[in-house]
Amino acid sequence: MKRVFIDGSAGTTGLRIRERLSARRDIETVVLPEETRKDPSARRDALNGADVAFLCLPDAAAVEAVQMVESPSTVVIDTSTAHRTADGWEYGFPELAGRRGRIAASRRIANPGCHASGFIALVEPLVRAGILQPDAPLCAFSLTGYSGGGKKMIADYESGQAPDTMHLGGRQYALGQTHKHLPEMLKVCGLVRAPVFCPVVVPHLSGMEVTVQLFADLASGGLSAIRDCYRECYCRGGLVRYAEDPSEGGFLSSAALSGRDDMEVSAFGCDDRLILVSRFDNLGKGASGAAIQNMNLALGCDESTGLVVPSI
Repeated sequence: MKRVFIDGSAGTTGLRIRERLSARRDIETVVLPEETRKDPSARRDALNGADVAFLCLPDAAAVEAVQMVESPSTVVIDTSTAHRTADGWEYGFPELAGRRGRIAASRRIANPGCHASGFIALVEPLVRAGILQPDAPLCAFSLTGYSGGGKKMIADYESGQAPDTMHLGGRQYALGQTHKHLPEMLKVCGLVRAPVFCPVVVPHLSGMEVTVQLFADLASGGLSAIRDCYRECYCRGGLVRYAEDPSEGGFLSSAALSGRDDMEVSAFGCDDRLILVSRFDNLGKGASGAAIQNMNLALGCDESTGLVVPSI
């Protein structure tokens, strides 16, 4: 039985990881008593005594926690932003070419950001295949459930006292084009030009829909080449699949995959303009589901073990 410690298990990502692991009979989850949950000595012992340690912490605290880990056998999976572009860390998106084996062999895995996961799933295969150029001028927007904002935002939306502006429509943020996921989007996709990126919080708990917009002449081979690339890239297992036509009567709901740990990608458009769309759960493949997938690979398990992945 493998020992797993979640440092920061009281947050939304940590809670979802703990929930997913609770039914596992091959995992012993190490839980610190409330009185020692923040004690450095107790945390150090738990981190070094674990086969896998999840860091569900703010960036600075995650960096501090990594410095506590002295055991060479402990696999650290950091769900914060701190190490996603850092040397010596493997970016935990197994469906991208060549990464599954590196993740399985790594002791330092950076879990992807939620918005970044949807963008990278759409763009990285196209850049790698030469369909998109690294300097392509891309625009993207992302609809996310309010659980992505953590406990405070969840409480704000569910308090019964939220203003109408929160419940009657989406709320765009990161207006200064400095969203914290942009560095990993650039690095992992091999881009030299950041996209214009517009994240929007929508009034449902969970679910995410990332859309990349581009003119067709930016994509070598157009829509058919993009679809062929997705079919090829996402036919080798994992939690991402290509969906030919997932629309619901001409609509695409951002909440369609809420509660699940998989992702679907699609491409639509006309001769002049294209949209690339990924849909998933911001707490699933966008956070805790991805973290457990990476843990499964590091432990030599089937990567979907313990995850909510409906049969297709």
